[in-house]
Amino acid sequence: MRKIFFYFLFLPGMFCFAQEECALGIGGENDEAIAEVFQLNEQQLEKLRNWSAELKVRNTLLKDQAKFLLKRNAQSSPEDLLSMSHKYRSLLDSMRQNVRMLDKRLLSIFNSKQYNLYMELCGQMMLRPIHLNRSVDEK
Repeated sequence: MRKIFFYFLFLPGMFCFAQEECALGIGGENDEAIAEVFQLNEQQLEKLRNWSAELKVRNTLLKDQAKFLLKRNAQSSPEDLLSMSHKYRSLLDSMRQNVRMLDKRLLSIFNSKQYNLYMELCGQMMLRPIHLNRSVDEK
């Protein structure tokens, strides 16, 4: 009976997994591809360039902090290394949050056709799209 109960709980969990988010990847080598695929207009291109530069500055600061953290703790005790790993993880999470924030900014200036294309591409790749409140009537 215990075995059956275990499998009843365990098997559904095997088929459920967290779907990865569909990120555009502003600030990387994808900027030109983003502009081409979504046919960005001049205003959108300007914002993409500015946000890409902003992301690079933000993440460069975080990368420098991470390098300093690793360098400072190179010969540390296991307890110190554990503490350092939490700080390092926090820096990586901040970098991911920066990317997501700027992806959301770009998605917010997409017109309906561009946003629908984004949703369609994410669906084809079986990734979870970043949803925005698009109920506000854009002018």
